[in-house]
Amino acid sequence: MKLTDQRRGYIFALIATVAMANVYVFSKAALNEISLYQFGFYWFGMAMVWNLLYALPAGKINRVKFLRKKDFRVLLILGVMELVGTSLFFASIETTSSPANMSFLQNLVPLFVILMGVSFLGERFSGFQVLGVVVILAGALVTSFSGNITETGFFVPGSGFMIASTIFLAGTTIISKKYITNLDPGLLSFNRALFLFILSLILMLAFDQPFRIEQSAFLNTMIGSLLGPFLTAFSTFSALRYIDASKSTIIQSSKGLFVTIGAWIYFSSVPRSFQIMGGLLTIIGVIILISAREKSDQKKGGPVAHPSGENTIA
Repeated sequence: MKLTDQRRGYIFALIATVAMANVYVFSKAALNEISLYQFGFYWFGMAMVWNLLYALPAGKINRVKFLRKKDFRVLLILGVMELVGTSLFFASIETTSSPANMSFLQNLVPLFVILMGVSFLGERFSGFQVLGVVVILAGALVTSFSGNITETGFFVPGSGFMIASTIFLAGTTIISKKYITNLDPGLLSFNRALFLFILSLILMLAFDQPFRIEQSAFLNTMIGSLLGPFLTAFSTFSALRYIDASKSTIIQSSKGLFVTIGAWIYFSSVPRSFQIMGGLLTIIGVIILISAREKSDQKKGGPVAHPSGENTIA
């Protein structure tokens, strides 16, 4: 069977989805053994190593000298926003007992990208997109509901961190869409890792955290950092060479299903049935939202602008 460009795109998108799903599992496994500060130090330190190992042989590091002052300002703003958004992301993983619920909530990113696009970029909002928004919000509400208000409160622990994280990560997408034209994806990934590594190092020293960690925690961190900032990023951008961002985003919105399987294998825990149904609603909502956006842009006869909101947790 001939491997067409479209099939290559779908394969890369699926690889990115599975790789990103494993980030939730391996980061949770590591955070069960070490503090968030220790985790950040090793995770983002190794993330920089993976990115350099990829960038140096390809000569991508030489592109830094061609950056303009405006590019450095954008990198600074993105670095700060990624610092907050990614810190909140891992805070949610550390807090929650169910990483699958958090992965379903990540489907709020395309929603916030659309809403910010309407607010800041002057983009229009179609009626059919409203349905997608409602479905995503309904799904997010259901999947984040604890089911035991008396003991744990209305929301699953960690939900607030994850929702706040999606807002910041959507903001980085909007900034990237408006200002970035010549920044290499590898540079963006390294920039994010550098900011977070420096913050983690400062917090490690401030709170007198030990640099020595258990071998199992180091292994989980090493595998997760390779899957997140490198394999997910590489596969995502490779997919976009062959298929539309909308198709790639729809495939990646299903990562919660893979996280559910991984959490069951690794931790012997799965979300409750109604929470999984809520997660499925977020996937359906993403499909409606992006399909409506694509159809609206095609009617205008202009280039299709996709609210992909794709990000890699480096």
